[in-house]
Amino acid sequence: MFAKQYSHRLPADYDMDVIRRRAAQLGPLWEDTQGLLFKAFIAQTRGQAPGNVYASVYLWADPLQAADFLLGERFQKVLDSFGRPHIESWLPLDVQRGPTQHALSLYREEWPLVPGADRAGIVAEEKRRNQQLADSGDTFAVCLALDVQAWRLVRITLSSKALDAAHPGTGYEVLYLARPGVQFKG
Repeated sequence: MFAKQYSHRLPADYDMDVIRRRAAQLGPLWEDTQGLLFKAFIAQTRGQAPGNVYASVYLWADPLQAADFLLGERFQKVLDSFGRPHIESWLPLDVQRGPTQHALSLYREEWPLVPGADRAGIVAEEKRRNQQLADSGDTFAVCLALDVQAWRLVRITLSSKALDAAHPGTGYEVLYLARPGVQFKG
């Protein structure tokens, strides 16, 4: 598996309805994508967040198909519209499917793996936390991943509840959730 996120910071006066329409138009085109478990079209809106952001989070079953996407025609649309983004990439350590069939919000938590830490113990504990989150009635999916470049853990949680500023991590509104590989199990 392979997970990634790229984000586009937009001007403060950007009409975010343009982004909502873009996600609604492009989202369904991802429903039959081979090797993709899910793609979340997400956004932050100025006033609810420090600024306007349009982003995508992907969970791929097949890293080679993720590479094909980035090097292919499909990603050219992103490059043409927004330029070449910095792409954060992670190795999934644990993925759990929750009971809900949709998502309104996505939360990204991250924390460093400090030198000398009991990495195996930390990962085991965070996998237990993933299972707790997956068992809650409002979770679509939760993914624990390793950022090998920054030596940190990243948790992505997709929730069917509306965006909650008090939720741990950085929150995003889910504009569209494509889920061609939704049948995955933890």
